[in-house]
Amino acid sequence: MHYVYLIRSQAHPDQTYIGLTSDLKARLHKHNEGGSPHTAKYRPWKLVTYLAFSSRQQASGFEAYLKSGSGRAFAIKRFW
Repeated sequence: MHYVYLIRSQAHPDQTYIGLTSDLKARLHKHNEGGSPHTAKYRPWKLVTYLAFSSRQQASGFEAYLKSGSGRAFAIKRFW
């Protein structure tokens, strides 16, 4: 399975991140350990929601959509 996930900083609630992984638990752990330069300064992170896809192509397409203008509006309305 491939997961598109949305996380929010607990220390800075205005900071959010959308990502893609095949190992959700390990990826969240990496964000909270500072292993991702983009998210390290806003630790700790809390998982808000995730969606599972059977193909990486579908997951990648949905992640790209959520990072687009209309996708961000959708995410704000439905997920955050």
